[in-house]
Amino acid sequence: MSLWTRISDALAALTSGESLSEVFDRLRAPPERSVAFAIAVIALGAKMAKADGQVTRDEVTAFREVFQIARNDEEGAAKVFNMARTDVAGYQEYASKVATMFERDPVTLNDLMEGLFHIAMADGFYHPGENQFLEDVARIFGLDELHFNALRARFVPDAPKDPFTVLGVAPGTPIAEIRKVWRQLVRETHPDAMMARGVPEEAVRLAEKRMIDINRAWDEINGCCGNAAGNL
Repeated sequence: MSLWTRISDALAALTSGESLSEVFDRLRAPPERSVAFAIAVIALGAKMAKADGQVTRDEVTAFREVFQIARNDEEGAAKVFNMARTDVAGYQEYASKVATMFERDPVTLNDLMEGLFHIAMADGFYHPGENQFLEDVARIFGLDELHFNALRARFVPDAPKDPFTVLGVAPGTPIAEIRKVWRQLVRETHPDAMMARGVPEEAVRLAEKRMIDINRAWDEINGCCGNAAGNL
């Protein structure tokens, strides 16, 4: 059974009278947790796609880059997207349910935020409405301002992009501490670690961009610090 078929089956419960809370409660444990993650990306992404006033083909295409959709699953995927887009539940409700589901797994919430940023930038423009949406979701997820700015720096071309912001550390942080943060981010970005968190295999491809960004940021900081960093 494909990911999209499992997603369709889960969301079908919403149309049969089951509440959003009940659907998400059933999806708390692996392997269905990957379905919950995918539904979260779709539901929040569909809501966010309307934040700038329109849903573009580029934004829909972005889902194909986060989730690899087989040709025979395209119809089901479109139904899932449209259902989430037209659902009367507000994005705050979806975000709150997801935050509760993954309250002990902040790294997965970060994975989800990355997917949303990817979709937001699909049309090449970061709309103020999208920024407000993402700030709200990040707050509900419990991400602090430093963490949010790190994500924005990596995805939004005209956002402040100094290497400290990308790694989510403050300028002046001891190089040894920065190195620990960098190594932790590398570990969290490993495909095996992401799969263990219940992230669908299709979405793990976003980690390639993350790895490039965090390694580039570390190299820049390490190079500026010269021998002090090299001797750690």
